[in-house]
Amino acid sequence: MQIKTPYISHTPDDKKRIIWSDEENGIWRDLITRQQKSTVGSAYQQYLDGLNTLNLPINHIPQLPDLDAVLQQTSGWQTAPVPALISFGKFFELLANQKFPVATFIRTRDDFDYIQEPDIFHEIIGHLPLLTNPNFANFTHIYGKLGLQADKKVRVFLARLYWFTMEFGLINTQDGLRIYGGGILSSPAETEYALSGKPEYRPFNVNDILRTPYRIDKVQPIYYVIDDPEALFSLTEQSLMQEVDKAMEQGLFDPHPSLLDD
Repeated sequence: MQIKTPYISHTPDDKKRIIWSDEENGIWRDLITRQQKSTVGSAYQQYLDGLNTLNLPINHIPQLPDLDAVLQQTSGWQTAPVPALISFGKFFELLANQKFPVATFIRTRDDFDYIQEPDIFHEIIGHLPLLTNPNFANFTHIYGKLGLQADKKVRVFLARLYWFTMEFGLINTQDGLRIYGGGILSSPAETEYALSGKPEYRPFNVNDILRTPYRIDKVQPIYYVIDDPEALFSLTEQSLMQEVDKAMEQGLFDPHPSLLDD
């Protein structure tokens, strides 16, 4: 399935390397500089540890083979260059094979603050740091294997689990509420908003998450908060499937009022 996007992706060479323009490298530099400031006192420590492990360049977009070398050493994962948005099926297939999809384009300055499509900045900054952590990497692998085996209806429910954890998840720590979701951490505006006390914070519950509607084009009105990442790490393919079956039988919650069209 081809998904339309206004962005034009680069085609990597046979070694997965891409020639980026000065403007694209400049956008990366400005994005990562701003992001580094926004995550101070906001990001989960294991995310920050992963960011340090990746040792990302500031002045240019990193090459995927360089990131692969770190991921392979820490968790056995690697990246997979993709053109932009991909289908659920392709997404689960890659995760099941311990490959994380990374779009081969970067946003323009017109979309500097927010972009619906996941660009290379979002994928690298938002998700690769925790993939250096074997426990988070293993959860992502289990999730991918389950999704690969699932039908379309089940995949829609599974998408909510990833959305409210690895994309928009929060965690309670001794230092207070912190962010581990990549969708938040790659957006300074949402990073500030997520910890502002304005959204609704709900305790982590897999059944509730699977039944909670969301939209990709609005700031999240609801965040699910875990007290211990073991809540994710202890999930197995069997237990997840049991939760999905139960959620499908119970049906979705009513959408949050802010998600309804004006």
